[in-house]
Amino acid sequence: MARYLAQIIILGAQLVGRALVKTMRQELQAFEDAARLQESLKANDPSSSRSVVATGMTLAEAQQILNVSDLTDRQAIDTHYEHLFRVNDKGTGGTFYIQSKVFRAKERIDQELERMELLVKTDASHSFPPSPSESSPFQCQNKEPGHKSR
Repeated sequence: MARYLAQIIILGAQLVGRALVKTMRQELQAFEDAARLQESLKANDPSSSRSVVATGMTLAEAQQILNVSDLTDRQAIDTHYEHLFRVNDKGTGGTFYIQSKVFRAKERIDQELERMELLVKTDASHSFPPSPSESSPFQCQNKEPGHKSR
């Protein structure tokens, strides 16, 4: 009887030990994933880090998924997106997971393009006005002596 009791205690301890090891491995994996996410946030532009957190995808990953390298080629981005989205449709034998990855990649690239457009607009609005020596269509072109402009 004591022998069986000892075996039960040993088996129980082994089960608890295995569960503890499994839990620790899962926690370590989650910690490594979080560290990789932080590294990818630092690798991207700090101002776009919020969009990485929102989509869970870096710009490089999005470009790799859609197989595009040039972000200025909107037509290539759209054609690659439409093709991959259509091919990975559940009705054609694709998976929802891959289709959602394609969608998130397009969403991430669109966010980056919007951010770039916003930067261009703000840079243009902060440009200096033309100097008075440069002619403007709104300046008076009449340079007669004695003529006063209002």
